[in-house]
Amino acid sequence: MSEWTESLLSLEKLDRSSPELWPEAIPGVTEYAARNSLNNISRNVAEQIRVLDAEDMKLLNYYRTLSKDSLLQELRKLHDLAYKLGLEESKEMTRGRFLNILPSGRRK
Repeated sequence: MSEWTESLLSLEKLDRSSPELWPEAIPGVTEYAARNSLNNISRNVAEQIRVLDAEDMKLLNYYRTLSKDSLLQELRKLHDLAYKLGLEESKEMTRGRFLNILPSGRRK
């Protein structure tokens, strides 16, 4: 290294040990990141798998055996079904509002 480059080199260690020197830009982000790290997510997935019943495992194994194209086709079917259910729910909510079955949301 040249003398000029060495003069620019800093051996100071910057860490977040002092919250007064290095405050979080958004309070709570550090805790949120620690809670939702990849390690925690993989543990949560493992816990969820333990909760699955026999029918869920059967369906999971079925999806696992599908080819890429078949899996995409199943995914499209599920997407279409979810969309249709959303439209149905929207119609029923509108019908309920017109028939005054559901509260208006405004409190009197």
